[in-house]
Amino acid sequence: MELKISSQSRADYAVVTVRGEIDLYTAPQLRSGFVDALEDGARRLIVDMSRVDFCDSTGMSVLLSAMKRSREKGGDLELVAPKSAVMKVLEVTGLDAVFTIQDSTDALPIAAGSSACP
Repeated sequence: MELKISSQSRADYAVVTVRGEIDLYTAPQLRSGFVDALEDGARRLIVDMSRVDFCDSTGMSVLLSAMKRSREKGGDLELVAPKSAVMKVLEVTGLDAVFTIQDSTDALPIAAGSSACP
């Protein structure tokens, strides 16, 4: 399955909506999306994971790297509404204690609107 990424920047944060599967083959695309958002001035990354069906260790590494880069800019990275399969990987790896995780897309800033991937 392909990976689709959309991003909306507002002030010092970006809402990055991810859809599909994050694995060895799609992780570079995700990394590029995060780098672009941070280079466009975002410090805080809010990652809508509600449409991610699968995320392997390569994807987790990309998320950790993006969090590190965001924190270096004085921001952070938050995961929003990861599906149960992704949440299970976060729990098994202990990364659920590392990332800030919001349970629902209700946690997305209103400015995110409905620009999510169709």
